[in-house]
Amino acid sequence: MEASGDTDEPPLPLTLTGFQVSEEFGFLLPNPLTELPAPYGPWMDIAHELPQLITSHQLRSRVHQMPQLSTQHLRGREELHLAHLVLSFITMGYVWQEGEEGTVQVLPRNLAVPYWEVSQALGLPPILSHADFVLANWRRKDPHGPLEIENLDTIITLPGGESLRGFILVTLLVEKAAVPGIKAIILALGAILRCDEEALHRALEELAGAIGAMSAALRRMHDYVDPEVFYSVIRIFLSGWKDNPAMPHGLIYEGVSPEPLAYSGGSAAQSTVLHAFDELLGICHRQDCAAFLHRMRHYMPPAHRAFVERIRGAVSLKQHVLCSGDARLRAAFNRCVSALAAFRSCHIAIVTKYIATAAAKAKARRAQPGAGAGPSAGKPPSALEAKGTGGSHIFSFLKSIRDSTREGMISA
Repeated sequence: MEASGDTDEPPLPLTLTGFQVSEEFGFLLPNPLTELPAPYGPWMDIAHELPQLITSHQLRSRVHQMPQLSTQHLRGREELHLAHLVLSFITMGYVWQEGEEGTVQVLPRNLAVPYWEVSQALGLPPILSHADFVLANWRRKDPHGPLEIENLDTIITLPGGESLRGFILVTLLVEKAAVPGIKAIILALGAILRCDEEALHRALEELAGAIGAMSAALRRMHDYVDPEVFYSVIRIFLSGWKDNPAMPHGLIYEGVSPEPLAYSGGSAAQSTVLHAFDELLGICHRQDCAAFLHRMRHYMPPAHRAFVERIRGAVSLKQHVLCSGDARLRAAFNRCVSALAAFRSCHIAIVTKYIATAAAKAKARRAQPGAGAGPSAGKPPSALEAKGTGGSHIFSFLKSIRDSTREGMISA
């Protein structure tokens, strides 16, 4: 499935389709399936009832009654992606149903074994990641209507109601806004090889515009997601069992491994878009941040990870702009870097509102007598107050990658 990352070969012609990237949808899975074949009805039945099963504390008992299904009837990438999405959501609900104080140590065999098999087939980890939560979790209400939030819905959901829907779909629209920028990567690298400075300038202008559109899409989070609901209800279901004090030993996947396995939760750092832009623009992050970002690449579909590696191995855009001595190219390059830093500042503002400020309010509420238990009661998680769901120390990490992005500008 993974394209060759051999840097001795000429890196072009580089095509999107060779890396399972869509001309229309970018890294989003184009028009994902919404139903699995009939034999997988038991999975779909539970998946469609997840919010109610979790809030009524019945999901674990339903999973225990679930038959262990063979994955051999799943055909093609689309069915595998939907199966991974469904099993990821069921797993997150199963683990976090009772909040961070009522976690489990074992994922039962009837869930763990098929989940592992589907994960292996796709080259994805057996945990909910950005590839499931956003890229494969969308459908149009009107099949012929536009890709706008009013005409979109999720396929599978969790507690969090309209705020969860908004969180997923706004993130999806950020991915969609990136598409002209993804195409601009191909155009820019092609223009360098042809020594076509005019085409390179156009590609850089296209990239800067796309990153600006991503920031505008991200700001819509304020309109669609309630900070209290995100922090107190949604966030725990995105949490993993690596670098998480609530699950310090990881999770045993029964029938897969006798030892606990540790995986990071969902993180924006799992989006291929920003990795691709960083590699194209030659952004160098601090060693600890770079190590975390590289680890997050293993949560991407392998073909998308290979796309990032291919850009990394391609001709250096920054060197080309520096050597050209072309002030117009330098200004266009710097506009891209500036737009990327601005996007990261926008992300910091979102995280401040939805995690830091919400955490402070939640802490104050926890100090009051009679705080409920479990995510369904709205008792917010405290184990990751200063961390992202992927396990990073969130503010130092985000500020560092924003600052190292700014340092990627070419001075006059």
